[in-house]
Amino acid sequence: MAVKSYTMELAGKTLTMDVGRVAKQANGAVLMHYGDTTVLCTATASEKPREGIDFFPLSVEFEEKMYSVGKIPGGFNKREGKASENAVLTARVIDRPMRPLFPKDYRNDCSLNNLVLSVDPECRPELVAMIGSAVATSISDIPFAGPCATTQMGMVDGEFIVNPSQEQWSSGDLRLTVASTAEKVIMIEAGANEIPEDKMIEAIYQCHEVNQSIIAVINQMVAEVGRPKHEYTSCAIPEEMFAAIREIVPPAEMEVAVFSDDKQTREENVRRVTEKIAEAFADNEEWLEVLDEAVYQYQKKTVRKMILKDQKRPDGRAIDQIRPLAAEVDLIPRVHGSAMFTRGQTQICNIVTLAPLSEKQRIDGLDVNKTDKRYMHHYNFPSYSVGETKPSRGPGRREIGHGALAEKALLPVLPSEEEFPYAIRSVSETFESNGSTSMASTCASCMSLMAAGVPIKKMVAGISCGLVTGDTDDDFILLTDIQGLEDFFGDMDFKVTGTTEGITAIQMDIKIHGLTRPIVEGAIARCREARMFIMDTCMKPAISEPRETVGKYAPKIIQMQIDPQKIGDVVGQRGKTINTLIERTGVKIDISDDGSVSVCGEDEAMMQEALRLIDIIVTDHYEGQILEGEVVSIKEFGAFIEFAPGKEGMVHISKIARERINHVEDVLTLGDHVKVVCLGKDKMGRTSFSIKDVK
Repeated sequence: MAVKSYTMELAGKTLTMDVGRVAKQANGAVLMHYGDTTVLCTATASEKPREGIDFFPLSVEFEEKMYSVGKIPGGFNKREGKASENAVLTARVIDRPMRPLFPKDYRNDCSLNNLVLSVDPECRPELVAMIGSAVATSISDIPFAGPCATTQMGMVDGEFIVNPSQEQWSSGDLRLTVASTAEKVIMIEAGANEIPEDKMIEAIYQCHEVNQSIIAVINQMVAEVGRPKHEYTSCAIPEEMFAAIREIVPPAEMEVAVFSDDKQTREENVRRVTEKIAEAFADNEEWLEVLDEAVYQYQKKTVRKMILKDQKRPDGRAIDQIRPLAAEVDLIPRVHGSAMFTRGQTQICNIVTLAPLSEKQRIDGLDVNKTDKRYMHHYNFPSYSVGETKPSRGPGRREIGHGALAEKALLPVLPSEEEFPYAIRSVSETFESNGSTSMASTCASCMSLMAAGVPIKKMVAGISCGLVTGDTDDDFILLTDIQGLEDFFGDMDFKVTGTTEGITAIQMDIKIHGLTRPIVEGAIARCREARMFIMDTCMKPAISEPRETVGKYAPKIIQMQIDPQKIGDVVGQRGKTINTLIERTGVKIDISDDGSVSVCGEDEAMMQEALRLIDIIVTDHYEGQILEGEVVSIKEFGAFIEFAPGKEGMVHISKIARERINHVEDVLTLGDHVKVVCLGKDKMGRTSFSIKDVK
C-alpha cells in the first residue's frame, strides 16, 4: 500500500492521519498526529472465531510510554508496568462506543492497540487514540458498522472549549467525551462541576456536530484506502432452534419464569425452563452446545416485549418507579466514616479513611502537571455479591471504571486542601448486586464522607436510566432504576450523578447503533427527578449534612503557615530537626513548598507542643523574650541551652546565677530544664541568654 496522508483542521489544530506508513501487517493501521501528539493505532482480528464462547472477544489497549513525555519510568525495573488507571479508563472509553458497531454474531478475536509515542500537552493523546481506533477499524477488513468519531468538550469561565488542552481539561468545569456515528450519539462520558442539565445537553450536541466533520474525512479514507470487509462464520442461533424452544416453552410460560422481583427466584425459574428444554434436545448435541445462549436470547426477547408492548417490568414496577430504598450511617465501628445504601437487591457499604496529605497517591503518568491525587475512590465487586463462587483476582477494568465514576461524581463537592487538609480514601464494598452498583456507590460514599466529618459542599446522588427500543426511532421506553435483567436485556445504561444544582458525572453505555436526541434529553431529565427523590426520601433522613468534626478515631490535623524561607530551619540538616520534633511529640509533620505546615496526631497536647516548637524555630528572637530549654552542653565559659530542636543559645557563666560562681557545674548539669531570657545576639552572632535575669 502506498503511503497516504489525510489532513483536517480540528478545533484550531491540525490532525494528520498517515496510512500505509507503518504497521502494514495489521488489518488496519493509522499513524495519528495532532499537534505534536503522535499515536499509532492498529486493529487486528483473527481469521477464525474462538470456539466455546458466547461473546465478542474484543480487547482494547492504551499504552502509555513514558518516553513520550521525556521521562524514565520510576521504580527499580525502569520499564512500563501494568496499565495505569488512566490507561484502563481510556481503553474503556474506546471500547464502549465501538463494541456495539461490530456484528452481534461475530466471535473472532479482535484487538485495538493504541501506542502513545509523543505527547503535546495541548493535544490530549486519549482523544487521538479514540479517533485513531475508529479510523484503523474503519479502513481495515474487519466487519464494522462505522465509522464513528469522538470529541471532547471542556469549559473555562463559562465558555465551551472543543478538544481542550490538558491544563484546560484538568482545571475546567467540564470534562465531556462524546462519540457519534453519522446519525446518532453512541457514547457519553462526563465529569462536571454541577453543570445544569440544559447546558450539558448543549455541550453533548456541539460535540456531535464536530464529530460529523471527522466522520466525513474517515469516509473519504474508507473510499480511497479501505479494504473490503472479510467474510466470517456467523455464530447466530438458528431460527429453527428458537421455533422449537417456543413450542416447548411458550412465551406465556417464559413470562411467568422471568416475572419476579427476586433475583434468586427468577434464576431458579429460568434454570427449570432450561432443564426442560435440555431434556427435549437430548439427542441434538449441536443445539445443546448453544442452549444457554438460546435461552438467554429467549429471555431477552420476552422481557423486551413485556416492557415495550405491555409496559410491564419483570419485577412489577412502574416505568419510572425506583426500587425500595434504605440508608444508614456508622454501621462499622472504629473506622473514620461508614454508610450503607440499599436499593432493591443492590447494596453498597462505603468506608472513608482520612490521613495526612502526605498520604496522597503519587501518579507517574503522561500528564506531567498531575503528580498526585488527594481523593481516591476504590470499588470492589466480590463474587458473593451475585451468589457466585470464584477467587478474587484483584480489581478488573470494570471495578476500576466504577470506582472512577463514583470518584468523579464526588470530586466537585469536596472541600479544598486549605479547608480540609486531609487525603481521603473512599472504598465501596459491594455486598449485593442487582443493577447499577456504581450509582449506589455514589450515594453511599456521599453519606460516609458526611459521617466522617468531611465538609462536602452539597449532597450528591446517582441513578441509572435504561432503554428498550422498537422498530422505529420513536418507539422506545425509558426505565428508571434498571435492575440487572433490564441492563442485560435492554439497550442502554445511562448513569447520571449530581446535586440539586446540576450534573457532576455521566456514563452512558449502549448496545445499539446510537441514541436520538429525545432519548438523551429524556434520560437526563428522568435521572434528575430520580436523584432528587433519593436524596429527599432516603439519604437526608440518614444524614442531612456533614458532621462538624472528624470522628474520635480519625487523625487530627492542625495547620500553620511559616515563611517558605524558614522551611530549611524546620527540616534541619539531613532532616535532623524535623525528625527530632516527630520523635519528641509523636506527631506527623508535613511541610508544603509554600510554607504550609500540617501537624497530624491523636494527642491534642502533643500537637500543640509541636506547633509551639515550630513557631520557636521559625521566629526571630527578640531581647527580653522568655524561653524554656534544656542544657545540652557545658563549657568553661558557660552552657548551651537547646530551646527547640536544632535551636541553641548560650548562657555565659556570668549570667547563670546572681552570685559569683567558679564553675558552671556548680549550678547546672546536662539535661537540666531551665528558663532563660533572650539578650539578643553576641559578637559571634549566637543567641545569648541569661538565667539570672529571668523575672
